[in-house]
Amino acid sequence: MLSPCEFRDLVSGRRRGFRAALTRLALRLAEDPYALAMHWRNRRYDTGAAAVHRVGVPVVSVGNLTLGGTGKTPMVEWIARWFQTHGVRVAVVSRGYGAPAGSRNDEALELEQKLPGVPHLQDPDRVAAARRAVEELGSQVIVLDDAFQHRRIHRDLDLVLIDALEPFGFGHVFPRGTLREPLVGLRRAGVVVLSRADMLPPEKRNEIWQTVGRCAPKAATIETAHAPRCLLSAAGPEQPLDSLRGESVAAFCGIGSPAGFRHTLETCGCHLAALREFPDHHRYTAADVASLTRWTEELNPAAVLCTHKDLVKLSINRLGEKPLWAVAIGLAIVDGREALEGRLEMLLSQLRPGPAGA
Repeated sequence: MLSPCEFRDLVSGRRRGFRAALTRLALRLAEDPYALAMHWRNRRYDTGAAAVHRVGVPVVSVGNLTLGGTGKTPMVEWIARWFQTHGVRVAVVSRGYGAPAGSRNDEALELEQKLPGVPHLQDPDRVAAARRAVEELGSQVIVLDDAFQHRRIHRDLDLVLIDALEPFGFGHVFPRGTLREPLVGLRRAGVVVLSRADMLPPEKRNEIWQTVGRCAPKAATIETAHAPRCLLSAAGPEQPLDSLRGESVAAFCGIGSPAGFRHTLETCGCHLAALREFPDHHRYTAADVASLTRWTEELNPAAVLCTHKDLVKLSINRLGEKPLWAVAIGLAIVDGREALEGRLEMLLSQLRPGPAGA
């Protein structure tokens, strides 16, 4: 099984040779049926042949057009906090992908730590979960996490995140590329967010926005940057990033965009000795911890780093004798904040009163 980076090396064309070319050809043959199925599915919703359900309150969807991580969780957190500061009872609803039966997945565990006052309901039936949030919890706004392609539930605003590093899935729909659906689907977006925009020069960002403009000319455009904020431990208080400046570190992650995490580590001022990748939403086992501990002992770094999503699943503060830290990421909107807030403010007029005493 290919790791996320190996798969991207293959579909991007970076992996060369006859075998790689033959594999890309086979993937290309599988692309058209998948793209056609997505087109047919979207058409059913567009024409009303498939039912779209309303839940009685404004719904904001945060999603993406490609596989892998684009920074949805920090954006969900930002939007939920924005509604909180405006006195709105908000709930997050997600499918719960990657979670074992009866438990929470990594995004839910992470958001629960960052947003302790915001309910997070996980259910493959997101319509039912949203209705529970409204009827049982008195939620006035629903934020859907990773829901651009989940069209059963009506949304009043669709935010679509595009990763500056891999904006358009290498020009192909899965499995030949990383697009979840053909690029024309972007026309449904009300807001398009270019995440990690600080990693590209202005001319490259302009090229991306030109493509977006052809697909979604009426969408508001936002640029964000993801900056490391501090180090988190399962054991206690935060530590400043500077505490590892100049030190050798090992790192691992089980996320959709290992390349983005590598870039984050490179900005922390430490020396990255090795980065070990696990599949997205990986469920860590005791065998994984033992393997990581042996790997750490061989490298002998000053510390081991991971993402917050990894740390909340592991809930340990050391690997062998070495401290384990998560790099906490902060979202900064570097361009277009007024446009985003304008779209969110339009939803405030649609709110129904919360429960008495809320």
